[in-house]
Amino acid sequence: MREASTEIAVIGAGVIGLTVALRLAGAGREVVLLDPAAPGSGASYGNAGAIADYAVMPVGTPAVLRALPALLFDRNSPLAIRRAALPALAPWLLRFARQSLPGPAARNGAAIARLVADAADGWQSLAAAVGGGDLLRQRGCLYLYDSSAAFRAAAAGIAGHRRHGVAVDLIGPAELAALEPGLPATAGAAHFLAVLSLTDPGAMMARIAATVAALGVEHLPVGVERLERAAGGLVLQGAGLRLRARRAVLAAGAHSRRLAAEAGDRVPLDTERGYHAEWDMAAPRLSRPVCLAARGFYLSPMAGRLRAAGTVELGGLAAPPSPHRVARLTLGARTIFPDLGAPDRTWIGFRPSLPDSLPVIGTSRGGAEVIHAFGHGHLGVTLAPATAAIVADLIAGRAPDRDIRACRPDRF
Repeated sequence: MREASTEIAVIGAGVIGLTVALRLAGAGREVVLLDPAAPGSGASYGNAGAIADYAVMPVGTPAVLRALPALLFDRNSPLAIRRAALPALAPWLLRFARQSLPGPAARNGAAIARLVADAADGWQSLAAAVGGGDLLRQRGCLYLYDSSAAFRAAAAGIAGHRRHGVAVDLIGPAELAALEPGLPATAGAAHFLAVLSLTDPGAMMARIAATVAALGVEHLPVGVERLERAAGGLVLQGAGLRLRARRAVLAAGAHSRRLAAEAGDRVPLDTERGYHAEWDMAAPRLSRPVCLAARGFYLSPMAGRLRAAGTVELGGLAAPPSPHRVARLTLGARTIFPDLGAPDRTWIGFRPSLPDSLPVIGTSRGGAEVIHAFGHGHLGVTLAPATAAIVADLIAGRAPDRDIRACRPDRF
């Protein structure tokens, strides 16, 4: 059993944990990272690459609520459920339904908009700090609509984005063809202007991890199995390790619920199983991420490859990947590029999902020794710099520069 001690233990080395460690170590704090997986792997690596400061709408809305029964039990839906997981998911789904009502959905959207408002600036600064500026591009993002009816219906949603300050235009087929000549003709698109995206999320995670290591932060490849309060702070235990820490930041993504409960916070966290498929290619067929709105996934050009990423499958951490979900991604990609063959690789990762689409950020109700920073859903990469700044403020005893009451751990 290794005995060790540190000032701050960051539990989880995904993009949230890495950026928190970077911020704290850069301020002179002693930090240790705990994660059995390689830093920056998992959902931090496997996403669509968009810095989604336009994604101000929660997953749960009145429109989704009306369609929820059909969505959940249609195997081809962009929002589906593993039927075997339904009994365990039922409490989460009831909370999700309540959060999808008009009042809660509007409040959740406003809170998300406040969190993502400066995401692009945060990422420009983060990329500069880790030497990753070459991995960022600013070409915007497109949402494609495959019918005139869908294009017309999108106007209401676009108005909601604009109310939250999102720069977006509805464009017709001619404008779309000028932006992306490789796309087939469609009814039109929403063009989210000036959106940043990552040309290689895995490479960006590697640069953040390397900078964190250069600041003296040790990564211990251990999963935390037990969290206890003790005199002077906390004791964290895992395989072959007993670590004393004055404070801990819980940033373990989809794996955070059990440790949050040990800290004194019962959080209704569940898991979205996300997929991607990739095709290697020397020349990109697109110049920016493109979301197929009806199918719920992105086609993202990345360094040396095209990635199809997205859809939501509720179903926990233990079940094997679904070949059907990968097949739906592949089929959807071929509706745009019919000549695509079999994917060169596929992947599954786990997103932490809360019923209100808001993360859990703040001190534990059991005591300020534990700070929560998990549950970012589809916005983990987007909100990493902002979350790190909030956590650094809380560690230093400062009031964060933004309102995080909607993210408090005890809101449930």
